[in-house]
Amino acid sequence: MAGHPDQMRWDERYRRSAPSFRPHPLAEQALSLTLPDGPVADLACGPSGSALLAAGQGRQVVAVDVSRVALDLLAEEARRRGLDRLITVVHADLARWRPGPDGYALVLCTGFWDRAVFATACEAVLPGGLLGWEAFTDDARRARPSLPVQWCLAPDEPASLLPPSWEVTEQCELPDGQHGDKRRMLARHS
Repeated sequence: MAGHPDQMRWDERYRRSAPSFRPHPLAEQALSLTLPDGPVADLACGPSGSALLAAGQGRQVVAVDVSRVALDLLAEEARRRGLDRLITVVHADLARWRPGPDGYALVLCTGFWDRAVFATACEAVLPGGLLGWEAFTDDARRARPSLPVQWCLAPDEPASLLPPSWEVTEQCELPDGQHGDKRRMLARHS
């Protein structure tokens, strides 16, 4: 990963800002629902309050991010809270990351989009488990013209990309003229 442009960009961003460790609302929602036994995967996690929330509920968590700085911040906070035995940080480019063979009760990804990673995430969810995803829509490019189109959800994505054995429990639009519109989806693997 040394010299990876995404790692350098995100490491610099996390060096300049103090982490809040607030859980993402999608994580709060998903973790309040019935889930099968099993770990949680938090993809493109950053210094994740969502991983800390899941670990605080006694779940094993695999937190994956391209930023070593973000993962170090998360690991330090997990140690401070006594949750370090429950959180495994994985420094990886999500395009190359492959989940473990046992599957996850919840796979969460907020603020990142890649169709291939989405397909991998779907395969990683246990039957009865949930997939929570939030990403910029193509409409976000009006507020942020430099946002690459491949980082944006097309209309009806991500729900339209789910395999047949999935049920969308919620999909909603999150308008934000300053940072760009997002779409949030929560789906259950049947």
